[in-house]
Amino acid sequence: MSAPEAVLTARNVSIEYEVDPPVKAVRNVSLTLNRGEILGLAGESGCGKTTLAYGMNRLLKAPALMTDGEIVFHDRSGTDIDVVALDGDGLRAFRWDKISMVFQGAMNSLNPVIDVRAQIFDIFDTHRPGMSKKDKQARAEELLTLVGVDPSRLTSFPHELSGGMRQRMMIAMALALDPQVMVMDEPTTALDVVVQRGIIREIMRLRERLGFAVIFITHDLPMLIEISDRIAVMLQGEIVEQGTAEEIYRTPQHEYTKRLLSSFPSLTGERGDFVRTGSRASQEEIR
Repeated sequence: MSAPEAVLTARNVSIEYEVDPPVKAVRNVSLTLNRGEILGLAGESGCGKTTLAYGMNRLLKAPALMTDGEIVFHDRSGTDIDVVALDGDGLRAFRWDKISMVFQGAMNSLNPVIDVRAQIFDIFDTHRPGMSKKDKQARAEELLTLVGVDPSRLTSFPHELSGGMRQRMMIAMALALDPQVMVMDEPTTALDVVVQRGIIREIMRLRERLGFAVIFITHDLPMLIEISDRIAVMLQGEIVEQGTAEEIYRTPQHEYTKRLLSSFPSLTGERGDFVRTGSRASQEEIR
């Protein structure tokens, strides 16, 4: 079996919010994302998960500032890209093309006064300016079909779509340029459990079909155990534990990881018995 091939590497990344006094949101974090894998990033609200994701995608805005570390993207062409050094046209070309992001809260990410087709076309107009209208239409229809939405919905406005459908639209837009990495920030938040399961199933199906890698951010550690290849647990801006999903589930080492697991009781055992009595669902069962 061949060794995993890295697609994104973060080394000793630190991010501060330059307020008075300064807030150290991310502290000396190192992560490696392998090509085609799902890396789960777990932790409570405010632990720095989203700040780290924004930093890796160069989406930080003042007063947030990356104060230390490096982020390297290993392109499938064999070229290493220093993400921190990118600016201007280089940064615009990198985003969505190499790494895309599905933001938390689809309704807040979609423009409420523009139909879905115009919003997808805007991606092509920005990143593929030579693309014909016919090709843009064909690609937009293909994207909606990929995520299980009828292409006729291209003419819909966001308020005309259900929460699950809006989230699928965001996934379609993130896939528009065939990125190698997709960062998903709490993609199932505020959705009911049935819709959540459908979205998760869709993400896994698309990952297997298209081969992109995923950084999946959530506070829901049991869900990550079901879907992830590896998991990093974050607490107060630091990665306190990393391992395969099986290792995190069977033999958690850090006390915080154990507490996260025990906060989700088993349906069949005593309260707090998740680690001892729960069973890790296979990816086949998720599908």
